[in-house]
Amino acid sequence: MDARLNIAGDPSVGKVVKHIVSAGKALSDSTLPVATQELVKIRASQINGCGFCLDMHTKEAAAAGETSVRLNLVATWREAKVFTDAERAALELAEQGTRLADAADGVTDEAWANAAKHYDEEQLAALVSVIAIINAFNRFNVIVRQPAGDYQPGQFG
Repeated sequence: MDARLNIAGDPSVGKVVKHIVSAGKALSDSTLPVATQELVKIRASQINGCGFCLDMHTKEAAAAGETSVRLNLVATWREAKVFTDAERAALELAEQGTRLADAADGVTDEAWANAAKHYDEEQLAALVSVIAIINAFNRFNVIVRQPAGDYQPGQFG
């Protein structure tokens, strides 16, 4: 399977992707736990059907020490006992922030309040940013049908 468009090779799309990557790198200074960021990226990518991002973020999470049990249970986080209350709140916010069209009011006040119980304002800002950025990448990759499976941890620095 080949991608419909070479995202990295097209100069105009390359500029856009470069800026999104830069935005994502700004989160490296955040106090939002890296494990939480990866779980959120994985969950949004599952919802959006982005194989490329799932390949990338499951491998990055595993390389960072995430267990296969937790990685395998992200899609069923509500039933799984392996996630903290804070991670559950982040995953709920990620789901609602990814499925905006599925609810008339978008993200519920309850989901926001639950996340706010576990994360300070800087962490909430980072969480919202992670959700927005992964959804942007998901859309690029799904639209162009970016193939998955060849990603190596750290491949993009």
